[in-house]
Amino acid sequence: MAFEDLLDRVGGTGRFQIISVFLLALPVLFIANHNLLQNFTAAIPGHHCQLPPIDNANSSWVAGSVKLEKAFIPLDRSYRPERCLRYTRAQWWLLESNVTVTNTTEMDTESCKDGWTYDRSEFSSTIITEWDLVCGQRAMKQMGQSIYMAGVLVGAIVFGSLSDRFGRRTILIWSHLLLAVMGVCAAFSYNFVSYCVFRFLTGTAISGIGLNTVCLIVEWIPTRLRAIVGTSTGYFYTFGQIFLAGLAYAIRDWRWLQLTASLPFFIFFICSWFLPESARWLILTKKPEQAVRMLKKVAKINRRHEEGEKLTIEVLKSNMKKEVAASEFTYSAVDLVRTAIIRRISFCLSLVWFSTSFSYYGLAMDLQSFGDNIYLIQVIFGAVDIPAKLICATAMCYIGRRITLNASLILASLAILANIFVPKDMHILRTSLAVFGKGCLASSFNCVFLYTTELYPTVIRQSGLGLGQTMARVGGIVAPIVKMTSEYMSSLPPIIYGGAPLVSGIIACFLPETKDQPLPETIEEVEERLNKLKNTEEMQEKLDIPMFKNAC
Repeated sequence: MAFEDLLDRVGGTGRFQIISVFLLALPVLFIANHNLLQNFTAAIPGHHCQLPPIDNANSSWVAGSVKLEKAFIPLDRSYRPERCLRYTRAQWWLLESNVTVTNTTEMDTESCKDGWTYDRSEFSSTIITEWDLVCGQRAMKQMGQSIYMAGVLVGAIVFGSLSDRFGRRTILIWSHLLLAVMGVCAAFSYNFVSYCVFRFLTGTAISGIGLNTVCLIVEWIPTRLRAIVGTSTGYFYTFGQIFLAGLAYAIRDWRWLQLTASLPFFIFFICSWFLPESARWLILTKKPEQAVRMLKKVAKINRRHEEGEKLTIEVLKSNMKKEVAASEFTYSAVDLVRTAIIRRISFCLSLVWFSTSFSYYGLAMDLQSFGDNIYLIQVIFGAVDIPAKLICATAMCYIGRRITLNASLILASLAILANIFVPKDMHILRTSLAVFGKGCLASSFNCVFLYTTELYPTVIRQSGLGLGQTMARVGGIVAPIVKMTSEYMSSLPPIIYGGAPLVSGIIACFLPETKDQPLPETIEEVEERLNKLKNTEEMQEKLDIPMFKNAC
């Protein structure tokens, strides 16, 4: 509570907060681009086997034929050209205008020996067409996305602890540079292996940016405005999804698209040098002089000159005795499971982070299954976040974080599971349910980000966010793999994608409410607050028993 008072004195809602939040949120616009980039850079265009060389005897006879592939490419059950098979010998008789063939797969066929021919009307180049990741290599597309998510996972583990040790601002600066460099290198990859390596490193940088952006925003914003500001920042990610659709529509070559999404981070790297370090973190890492200078700077920008002049190290220490005492101890990721209450919080949040990310990317990275116009679907999937996050922010402010999170997860689960019973030809209904489910999962993401920062104390907040991000990226890694189970049972992926948020929505009921509560600074403060809440609830239960009511 002491730091909240100091923040109000120097200005908790002034020009400083507006400028810093904007500078922190702007890169989030392009983070959405990288997370969903493979919807376009790894899009699978129409394709079939490359036609073999035609001998001289038949070349003049077939000259001018616009359907030459009929003689070489069999048709599947939907009467479309097979993507991975061709006839062992040319079937010239199929080119006759009066020939009707209902099933050509019974003739002798073989795999594509001379490569593939791709439909480049929609995508001039993707990693699929670049390295022929089709047919026997089609799993490589999902593998590429899983490797990227593995990088985000590693980044969450590494940068979560490093930022608690070296500061939010420092790690954020170098994460911007790492993303810029690795993103550009990915655009110039010479093979699929090098592409995966650079995408992995890009993913690690994404975690560094996401973790520290959230913490810097939350630790400089008063309690009453955290939900609103957090949601406003989330809208940058929302508009980033819509912006990606326009960017991909304008740039159809995957290398140029990858490069365009990466270059802005060089600018963000330069701008991030002007960002402030968290005063909370400075106090708890025994740097009160820097904390006082930072608070004085905030007071000056917010035109609270008199309050800034009154601030001294002695005033800071006298107002924050509990927090300063906490800085005498060293904390690590082990503290996330050291006490019973923190352990319960970590378990519940881990499951929520995992299931939200798992189901979110299960839907968001499968745009081609919802319609032919992938750009329009991307816009719709992005636009649904606008009302979803607005409703989420309103619910968090008036109803509370826990109920909002529960409702978002359970509604998402029901929408995904309902799609199992919708016929395949009802595209509009199937897409509508998927869009609704994705919107609910976006609300869950919006809520759990803020909820996590409010549940963990300052001394382990970054480690807690790192744990959540870790579990989210495990979900992101597993999601593409689960999608491949549709080859064995078409309804299996939606059953799994829908079941995970249902379970986590129930588990989230065991989390404490944080609405209108100040950010806890120490583990002991969290324990004390929740024990007090537990005692209050037990007393209320006793008062509800008739014999206790009579005794009163």
